Amino acid sequence: MLGGYVGKILDVNLESGELKDIPLDEEVLRMYIGGKGLGLKFIYDELREDIQPFDPDNLLIFMTGPATGARVPTSGRYHILTSKSPLTGGLGSGNSGGKWGTYLKFAGYDGVIVRGISDKPVYLSIINGKAELVEAPEIWGMTTINVTAELIDRTTKDPRKTSVACIGPAGENLISMACIMNDEYRTAGRTGSGAVMGSKKLKAIVVSGNERQKPANPEMLVEKVAEAMNLIKENPVTGPKGGLHVYGTAVLVNIVNAHGAYSSRNFQNSHFPEADEQSGERLTATYLTGTNGCWGCPIICGRRSTVPEGPFSVKYTEGPEYETIFALGSNCGVKELDAVIKANHYCNEFGIDTISMGGTIACAMELIEKGKIPEERLQGLNLKFGDAAAMVECVWRTAYKAGFGADLALGSKKLAEKYKAPELSINVKGMELPAYDPRSIQGIGLEYATANRGGDHVYGYTIPAEILGIPKKLDPYSIENKPEWTIFMQDTVSAINSTVICLFTSFAIWLPQYAGMLQAITGLELDPEKLLRIGERITNLERVINNSYGLGRAEDVLPKRLTEETITSGPSKGQVSHVPEMIDRYYELRGWVDGRPTEEKLKELGIVR
Repeated sequence: MLGGYVGKILDVNLESGELKDIPLDEEVLRMYIGGKGLGLKFIYDELREDIQPFDPDNLLIFMTGPATGARVPTSGRYHILTSKSPLTGGLGSGNSGGKWGTYLKFAGYDGVIVRGISDKPVYLSIINGKAELVEAPEIWGMTTINVTAELIDRTTKDPRKTSVACIGPAGENLISMACIMNDEYRTAGRTGSGAVMGSKKLKAIVVSGNERQKPANPEMLVEKVAEAMNLIKENPVTGPKGGLHVYGTAVLVNIVNAHGAYSSRNFQNSHFPEADEQSGERLTATYLTGTNGCWGCPIICGRRSTVPEGPFSVKYTEGPEYETIFALGSNCGVKELDAVIKANHYCNEFGIDTISMGGTIACAMELIEKGKIPEERLQGLNLKFGDAAAMVECVWRTAYKAGFGADLALGSKKLAEKYKAPELSINVKGMELPAYDPRSIQGIGLEYATANRGGDHVYGYTIPAEILGIPKKLDPYSIENKPEWTIFMQDTVSAINSTVICLFTSFAIWLPQYAGMLQAITGLELDPEKLLRIGERITNLERVINNSYGLGRAEDVLPKRLTEETITSGPSKGQVSHVPEMIDRYYELRGWVDGRPTEEKLKELGIVR
């Protein structure tokens, strides 16, 4: 077996209760590495075009990579995949930090594949190589924070040795934007994986263990890690005096707003005058109580927060992150940072993706503003842009499908369709857009449109280049070379998410460092070109799976608001997204026709023979 791997996957059948080990195929690892890539290969091998999100055969996959748990920076991550997303109808995908991925490796497995549906609520325990399904109807209904504490107490009574990944009430109630939480405040967000887990009656997976994986070349790994660590520490974004460490991800609020790309009021505007009131700088000066980092992370971008008093008081929580501040803040026209912290805490407790939650609330606000939703349907809820209390109330109503929350639980696409105004849902492939207005950042617009899992900024993160000038400065308003850059970033990120290392390292290190560390861990002969080729293979495999569900050119589009309505005010006034002008060039460079890889391209990459 290659270095860095345990060498086996746990296959869990919730219907029969059977647990079995699946050995890893070394040739498959050479092609797909681990993490996202390996999970995709398992889904592809069992692909069913007619699969539905809550079918027993919809696979739920938790996958680590060779770097997970290794002595490399930011090695605490894991990747989640589902065969079919309840939010998008395509492949489901998410990525999370904390320590759960590392502890799964320590417990003796590279990944877990969950299939079937249990008759009763259960949790899965994996302790030092021993896996067991435990009936636990008494924990069904618990919030993520409470069930985490309960299961740690049952397992080792020591949170330093145990980690829990779980769902909250939103997942149990099959909310389309439900996510999976681990270590209380870390999220495998987007695409509704929490609802898939809830449909299977699987409340949690507890992991703990002492197994360690040896690198293939320890001396080389020490050398490559030292090189990467120096670059991370010296970088103005990731270093000890860098923006991520000092202010967290919310350091981007003022930066992006100053460019005119910080969307507000359901993307009606691209600039928020009150942005400074919810910035990383303001958070640090008001509600911040400390910082926190994932396992093996030198960047330490996590925030600890407290709202000591008032209607939005929170005794202790973590965050909020930049995307959350946008989604529950500016996109809903809400300026109050304490309200955003409270809503974020609710999302963590109930297990809800904050970006989709905020995007759906914002969509509802505009639907109401335009008279599309009858007043009696709101049952007294004063849902309008800028109403902080109503925004916060929407979160718990959504988790429990209470009153108008049952409509919000649909997600913005289905909500807008229900009330006969589909154009008011700002989504791609059914997934609500994140915190960068694509009219003023052309590359991220193409990224949104072509991302396989839907409206997604981290599928191929062009923001460092277009806004921060890392690793090179690109004109955000220009479409020149944006198809090339988008493809490069998408394939790079596919490789990173298969190792699995945190994407934030890409502010400081690049393909030579990733390839070097991965070669030292696994023993594979790798260089930047080979690693990028693996990333391209993974991106194409993901696209093939979505194609089988009927997704193609028609779904690689932005909402008309962003391609037809110019920005009316602010620093980027007059701008519009030019995705329609870039998409054909993107397909040509990819070797795709109408959003589908050609047979020639698939053979070239070894996906088909």
